[in-house]
Amino acid sequence: MKSIAEKRRRMRIRRHLRIRKKLAGTGEVPRLAVYRSSKHIYAQLVNDLSGVSLCGTSSLDPTIKEALKGLKKAEKSKAVGKRMAEIALEKGILKIAFDRGGYVYHGRIQALAEGAREGGLRF
Repeated sequence: MKSIAEKRRRMRIRRHLRIRKKLAGTGEVPRLAVYRSSKHIYAQLVNDLSGVSLCGTSSLDPTIKEALKGLKKAEKSKAVGKRMAEIALEKGILKIAFDRGGYVYHGRIQALAEGAREGGLRF
């Protein structure tokens, strides 16, 4: 019998694959892919047509790591979203397709999306 954690992971992957059937990033509108671990959150912009990751950041990024100390995980996620927006705007990317990675859109995933919107990205 599979553990509850394994079952939840498999269900998330199934949801992610179902979302990915409908969602793809291009050069003009890349996909903002999100991965959430128990401690950290990761985000990257992906061009699925060429199979290339354009840029990425996480809560481990040295440029924001010091500022994140003492914050709650949702607050860290919002800061990562803002950092992702900064990086994207430097590369001239204004519009993205948000890929929540099979996670429910609340908590840390929602905070990352709000941070990216506040940083200037359009979904």
